[in-house]
Amino acid sequence: MKAVAYQVPGTIDREDALVDIELETPKPGARDLLVEVKAVSVNPVDTKIRRAVAPSEGDWKVLGWDASGIVKAVGEGVTMFKPGDEIWYAGSLVRQGTNSELHLVDERIVSLKPASLSWAEAAALPLTSITAWEMLFDRLNVMRPVPGVPNLALIIGGAGGVGSIAIQLLRALTDVTVIATASRPETQAWVKELGAHHVIDHSRPLAAEVEALGVGAPGFVFSTTETGSHLDQLVQLIAPQGRFGLIDDPETLGIKDFKRKSVSIHWEWMFTRPVFGTQDIAEQNRLLGEVARLVDEGKIRTTLVETMGTINAANLKKAHTLIESGKSRGKVVLEGF
Repeated sequence: MKAVAYQVPGTIDREDALVDIELETPKPGARDLLVEVKAVSVNPVDTKIRRAVAPSEGDWKVLGWDASGIVKAVGEGVTMFKPGDEIWYAGSLVRQGTNSELHLVDERIVSLKPASLSWAEAAALPLTSITAWEMLFDRLNVMRPVPGVPNLALIIGGAGGVGSIAIQLLRALTDVTVIATASRPETQAWVKELGAHHVIDHSRPLAAEVEALGVGAPGFVFSTTETGSHLDQLVQLIAPQGRFGLIDDPETLGIKDFKRKSVSIHWEWMFTRPVFGTQDIAEQNRLLGEVARLVDEGKIRTTLVETMGTINAANLKKAHTLIESGKSRGKVVLEGF
């Protein structure tokens, strides 16, 4: 089968950073689905792994986690899906990725894809939807307001892949007022389209930007990017007893200053359930099913912004370059081989 992979980690400008190769078709194990991949999207995690993680000597590392596709075969013990089902998912970091014609995935982290979306539109959503859902509802618990403060959520990096779906989930499922950050006219317009009540510029001091809105201090802050550079401002602007969540990887994270406000700190990594095989791993099946329902009901839209052609090394290099530029908006997708 066709695949795109690498053997030596490093920068995207190297000729061998991503290579078109042929691999043997994998065989499904217990609870596995063998999926014919129709479309994939590219996430920041793809670029981080490519830069830093080497496969075993002589092996190839296949990237890609978001996917939409068709179940071709099932392994022993599979009860939730059958061949021919159209599905979407975000995979597991400890298995080979989706940048291949055929891919193995545990059925418990998969759901039927939204019927109203194309393959490309669907592939844009799983990883960011899981990340946003788990942060908002499992970690920050936004359904339980912070006592005595306005029901506000601030999303840092509102125009990125995770921010784009977090805004929509808050609007579709809660009565929380959403403040999103964006610094360019096109990204500010994007987050407004997605439903943000207020938009502020993260290139300016955030505490002053929030104060100028006149709506009060947010009880929930979700930082998707550049947490380290904004931390002092976030300490100032969050409400006492607020909840702060982050998903990026700041080199240092001095959280001591949050103590005076009794702010709780929450990490989110959407691969935790599949990597550790947690008892509630099937929550990802359930939440993806809920997102699919919201999409088909017209309450959430795809965050696909650009399709970069077929799934091959040249096109994936372009997608990685765009993600690493920090100027992407929504999601970038590749479709077909």
